[in-house]
Formats: sequence, structure tokens, C-alpha cells
Amino acid sequence: MRTAAPAATEDPAAPDKAPKPKTLTLNFGPQHPATHGTLRLVLDIEGETIVRCRPEIGFLHTGFEKLGETLNYNKFVTLSDRMNYLSPLANNIGYVLAVEKFLGVQITPRCTYFRVILAELSRIADHALSVGLAAMDVGAFTAMLYAFRDREKLYDVFEYTTGARLTTSFTRVGGMARDVPQGFDTLVTTFLEGLTKTLDDVQGLLDKNRIWHQRTRGVGKLSREDAVAYGVTGPLLRASGMKWDLRRARPYLCYPDLEFDIPTDTACDTEARYRVRLAEIRESAKIVRQAMARLPAGEMNVQDPKIFLPKKEVVYKNMEALIYHFKLIMEGHGLRPPVGQIYEATESPNGELGFHLVSDGTDKPWRLRVRPPSFINYTAFPKMVEGQTISDAVATLGSLNIIAGELDR
Repeated sequence: MRTAAPAATEDPAAPDKAPKPKTLTLNFGPQHPATHGTLRLVLDIEGETIVRCRPEIGFLHTGFEKLGETLNYNKFVTLSDRMNYLSPLANNIGYVLAVEKFLGVQITPRCTYFRVILAELSRIADHALSVGLAAMDVGAFTAMLYAFRDREKLYDVFEYTTGARLTTSFTRVGGMARDVPQGFDTLVTTFLEGLTKTLDDVQGLLDKNRIWHQRTRGVGKLSREDAVAYGVTGPLLRASGMKWDLRRARPYLCYPDLEFDIPTDTACDTEARYRVRLAEIRESAKIVRQAMARLPAGEMNVQDPKIFLPKKEVVYKNMEALIYHFKLIMEGHGLRPPVGQIYEATESPNGELGFHLVSDGTDKPWRLRVRPPSFINYTAFPKMVEGQTISDAVATLGSLNIIAGELDR
């Protein structure tokens, strides 16, 4: 009688039977300063290594786009401020350009140059804070103080020009709320003179700092191919080696008349994004100087009472001007683009800022959709941090410069 062969004894040390490492789920954020606001990451980690990252898009519940469908075309300017509160003028300008294109309005040369000056000063303010906070996230606190100091100087310029430091609401369809104030050129020139030294100081603090290099070099890499696949734009895309900037690719305002370079980097990491932003600050300063020198004389705003409010001194004395004022302001009247839709995009500090407007012929948009760069750029974050450590996620997130106001949906 044949007996059954004894069962093989399992070798607990066999490679395929080795105990698998335990995965821990970690809630990361929302908290300041590590996640820069109301951002939450759900991380699956093995030890300190991130094996999976699931980002949540935000908790602000702003509803900017749906609110925009209840407001006339000029009133939405105040909401565009709140999307990216670090460079609100860039949002103001991007939005009104879309409406003006819809209406077929040609703004004045003076307004064209003035908007470029304000947009580039906004880029400097946004990038300076981004670089400073990214440095603070990895422990370089002094660099943040340098960046904050010059940002406050710029906010003095914005306050002098618009009457507000943060949410400016300064643009209007067809022009600006006011003309260039007296002494504006002196304020801007003085600021730009000090900016160069600040940039040199920040670079001096970081470029030869080995801790900075260890925390940023090779961290949060995003290849050119992946950057294009995810649709990221702005400094993130250019730090991945792609020379794409809407100011050159789809020129608007007076950018075709100005000379400036598009900084790029091929390292594709957190340090490369820092270098690109610093270089862009210098290029923005160059643009501002050129635009200031060429600022045309003449009217700031479109002289069409069906598009732009008549001047107050005229409204008080002229019945026809009063009627136009009434028609532009009152509910159910105002600007009425033709039935249809349009998309217009500008190069905001964080990348492509687009506005998609759908009109049913009334004084309010039937649909308003925003393409905020932070929302698109954030989708690439899991790709950048998987396989990295938790501390690398902090450094990488700082290099993205995510603004919660335009991230939230």
C-alpha cells in the first residue's frame, strides 16, 4: 500500500513568504504652514516613504463660478480678486480681457501698458512670496523675511494706486477704475532699484546652502513628458524644460512690443522651480521698466458710454450721461455680449489662467468657468511625491505655490 508523501514544510524565510511591510494611512493637513492653507493629503506610507498620495482639493466652498452667473460682467471683478489673493490684479486683468474680447472692445494704448505694469508687479509679488515660503518650509527663515519685506513694499505701491492692498478690484471692462496716480513712476522705480539687491541677498542665502540643496535637489521631480501630460503650466512647466509662456505663445496687451526672456530649467525638481521663479522676477522687472518708459499719453478708458461709465462730473450735469450711467449699473441692463461663448487665457504668476464665458444675450453670463492654474498643477502632485519622504512632500508642495482660493471647487 502506497502511503502519501509527507507535506512539504514551509520555509518561513523563503523570499516570497517574507512578511510584507505595513502601510499606514496618514492625514496630512489642512494646516499652516506645511500645507499652505486648506489643503489635505491622504498619504499611504511605509515608514517615511510615500507609496500613495490622494489630495483633496480644498475646503473653502467658495462657489466663485456659480456666484459669477448671478452678477453682471463688471461685478465679477470683485470675486476674481479672491481666487488668487497673492496676485489679484493679474486675475482682474485676465477676466476683463475675456469680457472685452467677447464684446469686441478695443482698449486704449495707455490702458494696455498700464495693465502690463500692474500684471508684472503682481508677478513679482507672487513669486517673491512663493520663493520665501518655499525656503521657510525647509527651515530657511531669513530668506522668507527678505521676500516678505519687498512684498510689503509692493503692497504699498498697490495701495497707493488702487486704494487697497490685497483685494484691489481695480479693473473695469474697457479700462481701469482710475488713471495712473501722480508719483506712481517714482514709487515703482524706487522699488525696482531695491529689488535687485534683495534677489541677490536671497540667492546668496540659498545658492551655497548645502541644507537647501539637500532638501530641494532631486526632490519632487516632474519630467517634461509628465508635465505636458498633466497639463501643468507656468513656472512648473518651464522648470521641467518646456519653454511655454502665453505672453509669447499667444501674445496679448503690449507684450509683443517688449523684450524679455522666458527662463527655463531642465532639472525638473524643486530647486529648478526656485531658480525659474527668481529668474522670472528679474524678467518682470525688465518688462516693467520698458512699459514705464513707453507708457503712452491719452485716455485710460474707452470713451464709449455704452461700455464704460461716463465721468461723474459729466453725469451730474448731463441727462444723457445719467441715462447711460443708469443703463450700465441697473439690474437687467448693462453690458450684453452676443449669444455665444468665448475662452481667453493669460499667463498669470502660476500659469495659464483662463476664463470661459457663455452668453445668452443677457447682462449676466449664462455659464462662467475658470481654468485656475493651481487646480491643474495640483493634479500632478501625487506623481511628484510618490516614492519620496514625508518631508520631501512639504518641500515639493511649497514649490508648487498652490493658492487655495483658486484650487477650491
